[in-house]
Amino acid sequence: MKLLQTYTASALVLVARVIPARAAINYVEHVNPFIGTEGPVPGTAFSAGNVFPGATLPFGGVKVGIDTTVFNLSFSANGGYTPDGYVTAITMLHESGTGGAPTYGLIPQMPLTIIEGVNVLDNLTYMQSRVGEDVGSPGYYKTQLQNGVTAEMSATMHAGIMRYTYPNETDGRFVLIDLSHSLPSGGPKEQAYSNGKIELSDDGTRYSGYGVYREGWGWGGDYRVYFCAQFDSPPSQSQLFSGRATDPFWPNATGVEPSSINQTSIDGGTVGYQYADRIGALFEFPSNVSTLRSKVGISWVSTDKACQFLDEIPNWDLEEVRDAAQEKWSSDVFSKIDITTENSTQLEMFYTAMYHAHLLPSNRTGENPYWDSDEPYYDDFYTIWDTFRCLHPLLTLIQPKAQVEIVRALIDIWRFERFMPDGRSHNFNGRVQGGSNSDNVLADAYVKGLREGINWTDGYAAMRTNAEVEPYNNFDFEDPTGSTKEGRGALQDWKQYGYVTPNRGRCLSKTVEYSLNDFSLSQVAKGEAPEDLAKYLNRSAGWQRTWAADVTSLNFTGFLAPTYANGSYQEYDPLSCGACEWSSISYEGVPWEYSWTIPFDMETLISRMGGLAATEARLDTMFIPGLSRSNQGGNSAGSTIYNPGNEPSFMTPFLYNYLPQRQHKSVQRSREVVNQYYNTGRSGIPGNDDAGAMSTWLIWNMIGLYPVVTQPVYLVLAPWFESITLRLGDDGPVLRINATGLDQGPYVQSLRVNGQEWNKSWIGHEDIVRPDGQDSLLEFVLGANQTAWDTGDVPPSPGHVEL
Repeated sequence: MKLLQTYTASALVLVARVIPARAAINYVEHVNPFIGTEGPVPGTAFSAGNVFPGATLPFGGVKVGIDTTVFNLSFSANGGYTPDGYVTAITMLHESGTGGAPTYGLIPQMPLTIIEGVNVLDNLTYMQSRVGEDVGSPGYYKTQLQNGVTAEMSATMHAGIMRYTYPNETDGRFVLIDLSHSLPSGGPKEQAYSNGKIELSDDGTRYSGYGVYREGWGWGGDYRVYFCAQFDSPPSQSQLFSGRATDPFWPNATGVEPSSINQTSIDGGTVGYQYADRIGALFEFPSNVSTLRSKVGISWVSTDKACQFLDEIPNWDLEEVRDAAQEKWSSDVFSKIDITTENSTQLEMFYTAMYHAHLLPSNRTGENPYWDSDEPYYDDFYTIWDTFRCLHPLLTLIQPKAQVEIVRALIDIWRFERFMPDGRSHNFNGRVQGGSNSDNVLADAYVKGLREGINWTDGYAAMRTNAEVEPYNNFDFEDPTGSTKEGRGALQDWKQYGYVTPNRGRCLSKTVEYSLNDFSLSQVAKGEAPEDLAKYLNRSAGWQRTWAADVTSLNFTGFLAPTYANGSYQEYDPLSCGACEWSSISYEGVPWEYSWTIPFDMETLISRMGGLAATEARLDTMFIPGLSRSNQGGNSAGSTIYNPGNEPSFMTPFLYNYLPQRQHKSVQRSREVVNQYYNTGRSGIPGNDDAGAMSTWLIWNMIGLYPVVTQPVYLVLAPWFESITLRLGDDGPVLRINATGLDQGPYVQSLRVNGQEWNKSWIGHEDIVRPDGQDSLLEFVLGANQTAWDTGDVPPSPGHVEL
């Protein structure tokens, strides 16, 4: 697919430091929003990245895009889009890159040319296939429907604008609003419409109201979304309708027919009723209206605010909104990292990844319906289990203001709801896949010096709540053994035994994650509560209590094991976790994988694995094709034990840095994984993008560094570009990364850090964000030889504890 090439180049945001003048860069032309919209089966979304390709701003509160049908329930349209689905609506709210049951696809419009044979309560009677390829770029989306309508859309922070161009050969110009519309899914996690209200203006050019919805992947009861919409032309007719409560995707199974009313207002039912009537509106426009424009404001607080947000789009000029959105993306996101290369494929991979990395969470500051606060507010953490390793460290480095806001928002949620979230959407904490990983986000920000505006006394108290208070059991049907809503659902085991027993779901992976969580507490306790330091540092060694020194797999001995309270092991295969879901011994990763996830104490792990040589041989085995015995569907890729399609394996390729003079193997694995699993095709992400987690993993690889989360440490890889400039905040210093010899090979021959010869396979945060505020410089010489240049100290193990 060829992207639009007609956008005005955006000037770089200037920083306080002197940066060499250069021509303005059109970053937008290097972004392909469709990367990650398909899976390995061409033309389908099975095992796809599930990215949202529609129109939005960085961390935008509104995400305008198409929703499509999904008839194969082995996957879902999590971002609204599927390549082969029929269009059922254009809606204002979406997630991006997520797995599981979908969330949102709310507040719809659907342009139609005929209503004969249409049941307005049954979208299967009016769904439309698409003609040709959809077109997308940051802040813009266009699709052409089978009925001849061309639909274009753009967005501001809280509002969307649509332009519908109707075919000349038909007189019908309709827009259908089915307020009960949401993204289709099945099973007990299916989201549903509960209730709503619509009001029409006297001339029909404006309608407003709210929809009430519930559930989705992250659970949650009823929540309201307010809307206010306006057309640029008055309709010739406008009609409200209602029908009995049904599944909006399969209403034909119950034979529901709509009833029309001649009023300007309609309610689904009594406020608070979850099975209210489905309601909607149908607008018909005169035949001389060939182009129709509509604006829709969205608020979580009130209809009045939704109407106020229409002022974000003062005119009806979609191109003006698009250009402003693209300028925002260029100045606030893409210009944070400049790269020099003539490789257009790598440019497209890199800047598309930067785009995906800024879609979630959603900035809803001022839009919290449940409490008043002067703190920032973010929603749609989907989920921190996915994003804490790569996304948040990237924001800390190049978007510190945004990361400060996110940390403040997490702490504020704790103030009012007792726990910080791991997963959160529509203002509801829901779905904890393992540990309390907000602890890791806060610790990473703390050790890297983010202080401005953050109340770290409260921040540590929020973390301590996770470590000491077990949340109530919400009896999730997928794991009724402890809370999956927030906090640590197996905290009782953790505090009593020092690990999680098989009486709890995901016991092995929870043990590893709780260990990292408590290490995170120890990092913040150093400055905020020194009296707690030893306690949480010792608790972080809990993983050692489940290390089975006599368990053998593939001729290697010693693995994490599901361990009962009496110290015996549950029978298991380290290469398997069954379905690897909520009630399994480990979540979305096998014990072989999780046995590597101890970044805070690699010293002890290497010792437990039998020393340097045995550890290297075992690490090599992770990358041998054909050894995987796990089938995790959309959460896995390839046939190696190392899983490039999911987060538990993120750091594994780079653990060679902890072995003296083996850094070159980390570079080798980095290049192998990226070259095999990432590309500019629609299937160019190996699995769900997970709110930008996979994309930021790619960004770090291409920069040539990898963050060791919760530590002020970066592992040295090798840059993919001859020159990289990272702007460290809006007006901070810059980090320059230069590489010579790229044409000879990818391996580090030598490295200089800020002018000093460097022989360590890692650098500290203070080496690139310097205390004196000066710019920093990494100078790589690369080549074909796998040189043992890394003769200095290996990366630290600050959580080293011997039990």
